[in-house]
Amino acid sequence: MTDVDVIIVGAGPTGLMLAAELRLAGARPLVLERRPEQGKTPKAHGLSGQILDLLHYRGLLDRVRGLVTDPVPAHRFPFGGVHVDLTRFEEPPLKALSVRQPLLEGLLEDHALELGAEVRRGHEVVGVRQDDTSVTAQVRGPEGEYEVTAPYLVGCDGGRSPVRSMAGIGFPGTTYPEVNRIGQVTIPEGLTVHDNGDIETPELGRVEAGFTRTDTGVFALGSLTPGIVFIQTTEDDPGEVDDDVPLTLAEFGESIRRVLGKNVPLGDPVRLSRYQFSARQAERYREGRVFLAGDAAHLLPSTGTAINVGMSDSVNLAWKLAAEIQGRAPEGLLDSYHAERYAAGARALLQSQAQVALRRGHDEAAEALRAVFQELLDDERAARRLSAHVAGTDLRYPMPGSGHALAGTFVPDLALETDEGATSIGELLRSARPVMLDLAGHPELRELAEAAGVDVHLAKAEDRPADVLLIRPDGYIAWAGDGGGLREALAAWFKAS
Repeated sequence: MTDVDVIIVGAGPTGLMLAAELRLAGARPLVLERRPEQGKTPKAHGLSGQILDLLHYRGLLDRVRGLVTDPVPAHRFPFGGVHVDLTRFEEPPLKALSVRQPLLEGLLEDHALELGAEVRRGHEVVGVRQDDTSVTAQVRGPEGEYEVTAPYLVGCDGGRSPVRSMAGIGFPGTTYPEVNRIGQVTIPEGLTVHDNGDIETPELGRVEAGFTRTDTGVFALGSLTPGIVFIQTTEDDPGEVDDDVPLTLAEFGESIRRVLGKNVPLGDPVRLSRYQFSARQAERYREGRVFLAGDAAHLLPSTGTAINVGMSDSVNLAWKLAAEIQGRAPEGLLDSYHAERYAAGARALLQSQAQVALRRGHDEAAEALRAVFQELLDDERAARRLSAHVAGTDLRYPMPGSGHALAGTFVPDLALETDEGATSIGELLRSARPVMLDLAGHPELRELAEAAGVDVHLAKAEDRPADVLLIRPDGYIAWAGDGGGLREALAAWFKAS
């Protein structure tokens, strides 16, 4: 016997979100993190896409907004060397918040601890073995080596995942030679920042905001925060860089000089980071009782997507693991994690690899391709479609038993009226429980759902999308309609308590 239901390896956003979701579902997670303390290097500087809606449904979005370091809304986002302009939309189809990863990790850890999860830092998993009933992790901790056993283990331990290697799961793909260095620095003497974001220096003269391509790389420039300038360089380097080694201001300045041929005065650093892009996906997300999530399962060769996809992996997996542990899972439920999230990861790879093709060319033909692509994005429909792809809001899972257009999509936050008063989808999903929403008065369907252990609510909505909605804990609609197929859908996802 063990007091742990799931061992989670890695205390990044993916692992911490998984721990919290498991606690909401009634399971007992243990998070093991090799680093003795939270990392201070902001590998990611924002949160965007579908996960923001899910955080809202869990009651966390206001807390995340409290971490925002840049109050300016992200209404223009880069895509492979061009920009998607969302300023024309009253409600941008891609939502984003500027939140540094260390702050986000701190919030998610606090949330998981508040729910009763255990996080052990400075505890490195050095071995994994499994049998038909459990997984054992060999751990090297501050006081020596020990073992911990649980029914399941999830590797959330990054792109170089030791868990993935120990489970024997391949990680095919490509590591690109581009090395990206990012700096946000104060404005020193000798550097002028114009109102439109251009900069001017004595050596270089005026440099336009946006992308400047040279024979040695790309210089990207922007400014969202008063008194702070954002600079990124991209250079080809045939080797691999270690993202865990901090970028220094001197190294950053040398990279700028190589790309532009001149020095740019740099003030005090607010953020310095370095990363290299890879396009890789694990051959499978499950090996027996070992699962992969986040960067351990997929590496995306563009910014702004990885945390969204990784945390979404966690939300998909947690309720399924908890149901299996508690004997409430129908046959095949755990296998649906790989089926659904592998397809989601492949789709994220599709748009991120398209960005590689757009941004890597430096000749006139590549410039022409970017110019044509930028013109296409001036069309509202194209901008909406691309935004939804990047955000993951166009994702649709195959759902048995329902041919309704909403089945397999993420549920919108409907305003609802019940006998108990006003509520919303977001309020009903706070506890991460499955929900059946009866919007048309079908008592016989409510009885079916109650027998399957689903929370049932009779409600009214001003704009009724369907008579009945069956909603999974991860916010996806498992079934919609007026009766036909509901029994099959309940049997596919839930089992009577």
